[in-house]
Amino acid sequence: MKAKVAIQAGICGFGTTVEARSGDNQNVSFDIHSDCEKIRTLADRLKEQEPVDAYMEIHPGGPNLIMSAARDTLVGCCSGCAVPVGVFKGMQVAAGVALPKDITIRIEHAD
Repeated sequence: MKAKVAIQAGICGFGTTVEARSGDNQNVSFDIHSDCEKIRTLADRLKEQEPVDAYMEIHPGGPNLIMSAARDTLVGCCSGCAVPVGVFKGMQVAAGVALPKDITIRIEHAD
């Protein structure tokens, strides 16, 4: 199964595309392309750990490779970056443990 995710991260203006794919509905590989240097580094780190076991990623006691790699890689960057969540959601869809559905975060001043 394959999932494609397009992410516009916010005020930084960087765009990222994620293609997550799994041939066995468990182990997922990624092709991540981004305008952001930090996200490109994250993509390289995830490539080194592929395939990512989706069942271990969603397990409460699992290794959480995606979020751990993001936390380690995005130092000095926006800690609230939306890209790691998009990568995670793409992994879920590629592994067949979630249905494809857009997620939305809307932010505005509340004076």
